[in-house]
Amino acid sequence: MTEIDNALRSLKEGHWFKLICGASYQHLPAVRNLSLAYTLAGADCIDVAADPSVIASAQAAIGVASTLMEEARQRGFGSRGKLPWLMVSLNDGEDPHFRKAEFNAVECPSQCDRPCERVCPAQAIVFHPPRDDYSKVVSSGVISESCYGCGRCLPVCPPQIIYTRSYVSTPGAIAPLVLATGVDAVEIHTQVGRTAEFKRLWLSIAPWIERLKLVAISCPDGDGLIEYLHSLHRLISPLKCPIIWQTDGRPMSGDIGDGMTLAAVKLGQKVLAAGLPGYVQLAGGTNSYTVAKLEAMGLLRKSQKSKVKSQNSYDLRLTTYDFPTPDSRISGIAYGSYARVLLSPILHQLEQMEVNPANDRAIARLENVPELLWQAVELAYSLVSQLKSMELP
Repeated sequence: MTEIDNALRSLKEGHWFKLICGASYQHLPAVRNLSLAYTLAGADCIDVAADPSVIASAQAAIGVASTLMEEARQRGFGSRGKLPWLMVSLNDGEDPHFRKAEFNAVECPSQCDRPCERVCPAQAIVFHPPRDDYSKVVSSGVISESCYGCGRCLPVCPPQIIYTRSYVSTPGAIAPLVLATGVDAVEIHTQVGRTAEFKRLWLSIAPWIERLKLVAISCPDGDGLIEYLHSLHRLISPLKCPIIWQTDGRPMSGDIGDGMTLAAVKLGQKVLAAGLPGYVQLAGGTNSYTVAKLEAMGLLRKSQKSKVKSQNSYDLRLTTYDFPTPDSRISGIAYGSYARVLLSPILHQLEQMEVNPANDRAIARLENVPELLWQAVELAYSLVSQLKSMELP
């Protein structure tokens, strides 16, 4: 069975697992290491920023993972030895996923206890004292490549000097990006009422859509959501590949607590009830409680003895995709902030080893430190396996 069949099988059986590295996350070592660990743990898809360097880092990790699949299987990890699809995220307008926090360090009061630094899940806010005077903070700010725009620092800043800078995908740069990097899928982030903006972006990438294995549309809740999604479906039809409707409950909040997953589940129910052709996948607030919640509500497919017919890549690329009949089950779950924070202690250890001049393995690549690699895979698998436990043998 091909990798394409494996990924589609996950969607059809309802145990699709996607890792969201972050549409604005550009910390290359972390993207590489997260991609490696979650590939070996059995992820179906890895979603990264539409940045050639980020894409290359994820692809390199997937390549390394391919050489470690047998060892992962022997250790009890992974899923049928498949490699994940690589997805890039685009946006048709301002979106919280496509922003960075910023502030002027000079304006930060010296007596501030820096709550922003404590609440940042990406450890992207730092304060460095000068070498000759440790009583003042003169070098501080946001590490741009590590910030993924969660916005948690904004309300806790006492002097309210932190702000965000947003950016929008440039349609003219999208097609060459897809063609040059060989990504498998595209996800478009949109919001209710942005039909014209969505259409503009869609028309710019439409000539190359048939090269993709999957298209995903991510949208938060809002008045008129269902009507808006139906209008988007009419706009993009006919489509020669599968489509996922990503229900964005509480963006970038999964690591906060179990209550965050309720918004994602509730929105998923709403979109399922709309009967849109394609697959429904949760995101935004997903965490270790999500699978249990979905199971309790009967929203996940159980393992079945009947085999799911596979389709080969030739059929998928050259024929209009036969969308599944809408049902009342979730087809998959995407994990973002929770999945990243879950592995952050190990990735932090790796970074500490990198800056240690006495360490002859001073490079932030997880595969170079096997003891940390398999710890990371075990942690990743603790999340992936919750959904993959329902896979058909």
